[in-house]
Amino acid sequence: MSTVLAGGTSTLPRRMASADGVALGTQVRVVVTDARALGVACSLLDAELSRIDKACSRFRKDSELVALDGADGVPQEISGLLAEAIEVALRAARVTGGQVDLTVGQAMNDAGYDRDFAAVARTGRAIRVVRRPVPGWQLVQLDLESRRLTIPSGTRLDLGATAKALAADRAASQIAESTGVGVLVSLGGDIAVGGVAPSGGWPVRVQDIAGHPDATVETSNTQGISLTSGGLATSSTAARKWTRGGRLMHHILDPLSGLPVTSPWRTVSVAAASCVDANIASTASIVRGIDAPGWLQRGGLDARLVTDGGSIVTVGRWPGGEN
Repeated sequence: MSTVLAGGTSTLPRRMASADGVALGTQVRVVVTDARALGVACSLLDAELSRIDKACSRFRKDSELVALDGADGVPQEISGLLAEAIEVALRAARVTGGQVDLTVGQAMNDAGYDRDFAAVARTGRAIRVVRRPVPGWQLVQLDLESRRLTIPSGTRLDLGATAKALAADRAASQIAESTGVGVLVSLGGDIAVGGVAPSGGWPVRVQDIAGHPDATVETSNTQGISLTSGGLATSSTAARKWTRGGRLMHHILDPLSGLPVTSPWRTVSVAAASCVDANIASTASIVRGIDAPGWLQRGGLDARLVTDGGSIVTVGRWPGGEN
């Protein structure tokens, strides 16, 4: 695991430059170590996010992923990008024992998350949700060589747990390779870095979503760290939530029940060798529950877990807190 963490943050040198925007339903930021590369970085990032959205969005009627809803179990030839995204999602399922499962698409719709989150009503009437396992990632058959995908009729895929992180990794790599400068890409808190990091590392502020609303204020709910390589991801049951008939719903589902998971952790942040690996681990930790710290420790990962009551547990080399 190549990511190195250290406490504290530093001011970015003046030669650096950044740009902010919105894409994939989330806040986007790109930072480069040389301002002259910012224009190229923005163009490459925009193009990558557009490709990911067209291939992997669950909310675009014209996306490749939505087109699979009508496949009725017949093998489909898919693009290289969608094949890569699905292979990443299948790997996530394998390494987590199915705790991150790409076949949660229909269960997510049933829970009320059936459109871009900005359009999801935060309150509404009660909905009927049935407790049942999702179809299961083992039913998804992908032949990478021929790029042919087979999923059972009625099974809907959701790549939300990994596609955004994949986009961050791909964009950071492309920008670093094309410009020769250091780069940080943040997609709603899923962060990937590429190229040579600035002296002292990339300053990143990790925030407990349910904590202090001002991420510039240092409190027990926010922490400054430095990231020199790899990626960082934060998953939270408090980030995307809504209520139906007074029942609190959120976007992290337990594949065994198809319902929003009940977890002792409201926020988990993980640093890993890539943003994808960090995202897989942070999401799985929410689902895994009380055993998550030991699982992360055995995986050699650095992490910060915040309980529902606000207590902080750290794993590995994560600075501060209780190990």
